[in-house]
Amino acid sequence: MNELYELPNGWEWTKLDDFVTIKGGKRIPKGKKLSENKTPYPYIRVTDFNDYGSVDLHSIQYVTEDIFNEIKNYIISDNDLYISIAGTIGKTGIIPEELNGANLTENAAKLVFDNEKHSKYFLLYFTNSLPFLEQIGLATKVVAMPKLALVRLKEVYIPLPSLSEQQQIVSKLDLLFQKIDKSIELHQKNMDEANAFMGSILNEVFGELDGQYKKEKLEKFDRKMSAGGTPLRAKNEYWDNGTIEWFSSGELNQQFTLPAKERITNEGLKNSSAKLFSKGTLLMGMYDTAAMKMSILHTDASCNQAIVGIKPNEDELNIFFLKYQLEYLKPKILEERQGVRQQNLNLSKIKNVEIEFPNIDIQIKVVEYLDSISEKMEKVKTIQKEKMESLKALKASILDKAFRGEL
Repeated sequence: MNELYELPNGWEWTKLDDFVTIKGGKRIPKGKKLSENKTPYPYIRVTDFNDYGSVDLHSIQYVTEDIFNEIKNYIISDNDLYISIAGTIGKTGIIPEELNGANLTENAAKLVFDNEKHSKYFLLYFTNSLPFLEQIGLATKVVAMPKLALVRLKEVYIPLPSLSEQQQIVSKLDLLFQKIDKSIELHQKNMDEANAFMGSILNEVFGELDGQYKKEKLEKFDRKMSAGGTPLRAKNEYWDNGTIEWFSSGELNQQFTLPAKERITNEGLKNSSAKLFSKGTLLMGMYDTAAMKMSILHTDASCNQAIVGIKPNEDELNIFFLKYQLEYLKPKILEERQGVRQQNLNLSKIKNVEIEFPNIDIQIKVVEYLDSISEKMEKVKTIQKEKMESLKALKASILDKAFRGEL
């Protein structure tokens, strides 16, 4: 934030460090593991933080008493706020009462303050506002921040009214946001239904093809199928003024890739395991929640090691037919994931995926039919997304007014 704006009478800009104690969490000791078996000692990870300012209780993991005793100084109270400081940065919330006293991951920090002097919900709303996001460096979509430093959090300024006015503002925001969130939820439901309908069409089409044609493994169609790589970040000459688009799996969100957020140089390409994939290559994520996310390259480009590139001979296997079929096979393929902390696919498993392989004319007819359905569903989803974005912008505008004392 470039400068602090003028506040109403009775408000003041206050540095978080003046009334908040900020403490990091703690990783479990080396050689120890989390467990799904319930104990009196839950351990909260960043993956447990949901999008609604709280913690998802369905996948909580636990530590044993001996581990808890080693890290018992790193617990969080339901009076505190949490914020993720590594991985997914900036997710904030309040833990539910049943997790009071849980251990907190080293990838998050807790904000401790006097609840009799400050409303935790007022502070929570503030962490979603533009003034807060600007001060911690998350106001723009493209952020290269491996970790949010606690010292940076301590330097954040918050516009503070009296406790009674904080509570009044929270009541107004609760009422307004409840109505807006219901509308957002409805639009999301419409999008989910469009996806479910497309899924049913894929099941119908490829269910009919099943068993009618010879199955072939993916490795048959692309002998050069490969994962990408990441040039050393410490080597500026591998990144500065780069001209080769370089994708991460989080960018595989549509039929064709959009311009990449990052670029590497020819030196970075030559001196790393990164590959240059040609335009029209299907990129597919392999790791964790991005597994099976797919996009087709809009230009020659590279990608990180969490992505595999597939480029079959177009006269043999239509790339859109392949993409549709992989979407159909997604639930089955995801069952092949392995890992403790992360459930990942690997190149070997992807090469061994078997697909239906009719002749190219049939493939093209299938693609034409699926494209016609997909186009209609995408129009529905686009309208719903636009409405959701408008509602989110409205929430941001309301928050801005709230922290200017104009609500």
